[in-house]
Amino acid sequence: MNALIGLAGIAIPVIAWASARASVKNGLLAAETVIVIVMTANHVWLRKAFITLRRVTNLKTMDDAHYYDLVRTQLESELISDYGEIADGHLRVYASEVPRLSVLLVKTLIDAQSLPKKILAADLTTNPSLLTRRREYQTANRRLIEAGGSIDRLFISYQDDLIREDYARPLLQLIDHHRQLGVTCGLAVRDRLRADQAVDVIIIASAAVLVEEEQGDADYTKGRSSVYFKGVGRWIGRFESVWGHGADSAPMALQTYEAIVRPMTAADTWNADRVKQTVEGL
Repeated sequence: MNALIGLAGIAIPVIAWASARASVKNGLLAAETVIVIVMTANHVWLRKAFITLRRVTNLKTMDDAHYYDLVRTQLESELISDYGEIADGHLRVYASEVPRLSVLLVKTLIDAQSLPKKILAADLTTNPSLLTRRREYQTANRRLIEAGGSIDRLFISYQDDLIREDYARPLLQLIDHHRQLGVTCGLAVRDRLRADQAVDVIIIASAAVLVEEEQGDADYTKGRSSVYFKGVGRWIGRFESVWGHGADSAPMALQTYEAIVRPMTAADTWNADRVKQTVEGL
């Protein structure tokens, strides 16, 4: 279409120049003006709506032009596919890309005008030690809080895990670490949540949601997450339904749990039955 409009833009002035009738010339020049305006507006729209990829000008400069072209085509295809997802308000990431993207989302919130600068995070805490290793993410969390932002983090644990001393100790260490960053922590028992509430999720203000669909491991060799830039309010509602308010809130549940287990871990006098009774009452 652009090529046809361009050809018309060339042909019309030639025809106008060759024509002897003034009315014809004026009509053709008016049409030429309209074409120029349309082409300019179309060019501006294309620059805003599409990404222009630079291509190699001479394949012969590559040692193996055919091999290079195959690789280039594959990489371009993957890149365009990712941008197609982003254009629809959704992005899927895998393995080591997950922690990198989570850091990017937090850093972008620090620099953006988005308000409130608040993060709501829910962690399926099956292994507390894993979460202490995400140092770059924790550094980004600290920067956000220092910039005037806030973070509410909900640790979701199974009841049987909370009763175990070898689970409680690293969990308390993890909570202490996050509190030192300035994070407000809460606790929820996985056994009492609906499936749609027990999800690993990071809610960035009212702008984006990072949902962990397949939990990663310590080396980030596996894992799958999705980022959604639409429907954020629905995820905020789910988080708040678990976080709660007042005496039944997640921070109060954590406070009740800590009041029992911290003295036990400090004095090395673990009483599983007493802890179980406390957890059952959360």
